[in-house]
Amino acid sequence: MGETLDTRLLTELTETSEDLHSDASKLTKAALADFGQENAERRGRWWRPGLWGGAAAGAVLWGATRASAAGADDVPALQTAASLENLAVDVYTTAAGLPFMKSGNAVVNAFIAKTTQQHRAHAEAFNAAAVQAGGKAQTGPDPKYAEIVKSALPTIKTPADVVTLAITLEDVAAQTYTKNVSQVSDPKLRQLFGSVAPVEAQHRAVLLAVQALLAGNAPELIALPPDLAKLPAAAGAVGFPDAFYPTKDASPTSEGAVK
Repeated sequence: MGETLDTRLLTELTETSEDLHSDASKLTKAALADFGQENAERRGRWWRPGLWGGAAAGAVLWGATRASAAGADDVPALQTAASLENLAVDVYTTAAGLPFMKSGNAVVNAFIAKTTQQHRAHAEAFNAAAVQAGGKAQTGPDPKYAEIVKSALPTIKTPADVVTLAITLEDVAAQTYTKNVSQVSDPKLRQLFGSVAPVEAQHRAVLLAVQALLAGNAPELIALPPDLAKLPAAAGAVGFPDAFYPTKDASPTSEGAVK
């Protein structure tokens, strides 16, 4: 398959990613619960938190029909975020089913499966908040990036190609959620976007590092903690090219909104 990944080291990457996601999901859960409670109190309705499957967020509003105080960008932003997460789930699922991935390292497939699970959890959280705010759940993929993925899939021949496409999706998600923090009206929604954005940024950082080491024919250096004596000089910066996360390529709030 052209490149190989060290099983033990990739296992460490998977565990680190899960730790960050676990911490962030606690903040996501709290923000979602508080947001639902506020909406229920505004309407004088009873509310209770729904069940969380693993890291996935869910919430149920009993007898609620529409949030009265949602800002104009709140629901579209949440639906667009869900559409980006839906697309990420589709892409990682498709990647896991590619012949050269299925016949490859079992831990690589486990890493993809874990990331897919995290994106599915994010989609559920964004959709739960969208419904609480009076909108509909977005079950489809982001239309703009779905076309990009459609064009890219026939060209994917190696794990490095999968990494390149995944970087694009993780980056747009991180940029979008970072910008959404200043676009939505409710502080709890800001916390929701702010808790998910760093997880996507961490995915991108790991993928950038993996991409660089694969391109340099040094997969054995993919490790946490890294072997500083062996890493190339640029290794410390390759996963973090920006001092502050950019937002110039963030998707507009309307991009993945339910029509």
